[in-house]
Amino acid sequence: MAAAFQPVYQGLRRDTYSTLFALLACTGLRVSEAIGLCYEDVTADGLVIRSSKFRKSRLVPLHDTAQAHLVRYLERRRRQPPFDDPHLFVSMHRKPLRLGNVESAFQTAARKIGLPRNRGQPRATPHSLRHTFAVRALETCPDDRDHITQHLLSLSTYLGHAQAANTYWYLEATPELMRNIAERCERFLTGERP
Repeated sequence: MAAAFQPVYQGLRRDTYSTLFALLACTGLRVSEAIGLCYEDVTADGLVIRSSKFRKSRLVPLHDTAQAHLVRYLERRRRQPPFDDPHLFVSMHRKPLRLGNVESAFQTAARKIGLPRNRGQPRATPHSLRHTFAVRALETCPDDRDHITQHLLSLSTYLGHAQAANTYWYLEATPELMRNIAERCERFLTGERP
């Protein structure tokens, strides 16, 4: 992702956006949650998301590689002004990032890497990274009913959804998931164990 910003953004700005987008992709955070992160929210156990969309807090574990990359970014960020602002991600104006900043930078990166944009099709957005994370998590779900239920509930909690029903719409998002659902329904109707 950093390569997408190489000629466009320099220094901390390039590191900020490449780290932010990588974090969104590997955690499924909402953009507002990620840009609201402060130094104290990065712990050895993961990221503390405070007062998210539904005014709930949660802990989002990080893979070791994501944790290591974030620690390297934080070392660079702490050496840059504003020194008194606790936010992890700041703009070139030394203020916390805003949604508009993130959207603009994402579109710049999408154009730079040649992300296709067909007329009449929705364009990729930073939220697409959350969507992709959720779909990939569901695609790796174990096959038996009890594991599926536990997996969906865990994913719902991880994503910060107020209700598990808000996670179900990801089930219809890809041909692979729809094929799995159709196969299960067919097995159920023919009397096979689902």
